[in-house]
Amino acid sequence: MKNKSSPSKIESHIKEILKELGEDPQREGLKRTPHRVSESFKFLTQGYSKNASDVLLKACFTEKYDQMVLVKDIDFFSLCEHHLLPFYGKCHVAYIPDGKVIGLSKIPRVVDIFARRFQVQERLTQQIAEAIEQAIQPRGVGVVIEAFHLCMAMRGVEKQNAYATTSEMLGAFRTHERTRMEFLSFIRRDVNR
Repeated sequence: MKNKSSPSKIESHIKEILKELGEDPQREGLKRTPHRVSESFKFLTQGYSKNASDVLLKACFTEKYDQMVLVKDIDFFSLCEHHLLPFYGKCHVAYIPDGKVIGLSKIPRVVDIFARRFQVQERLTQQIAEAIEQAIQPRGVGVVIEAFHLCMAMRGVEKQNAYATTSEMLGAFRTHERTRMEFLSFIRRDVNR
């Protein structure tokens, strides 16, 4: 899915939303808001125009290394597809190579490609793991995401300190408890948020 709406079309819809909410889109503070919202949505959904496998395959190298590779505490921001409110947090990604490694900077790029879409945290977690698995066919992939959802904090249950944690374990991370526990011990936090 790509961003198909032109900025002017998004802007006109934002003006209508402001009117429906009882606001005057022509007042000073709101005059440029439709344009800013349009630009913001284009930026926050730019992941639709990018392909994770292209990013991964450009930085895939033959290497005999066969131990766990972990990139943790990857900051990300996304938009909940149910309320279009942000959720954000940390993503931890590990894999065990089977003859190929990925350039380390590509892992956060893949996280951003999938995070910069309308998402649910569960799907985001799966998409990251599956993209890495498909690109290099490692012995296993593990992804854990810890996120704070504004749709839960600002509305609905209004719980300001609730974090959601999701995981996707593929290959050795799913079938070997010791591998899974090693990964989880590496990302465990010693202090409360």
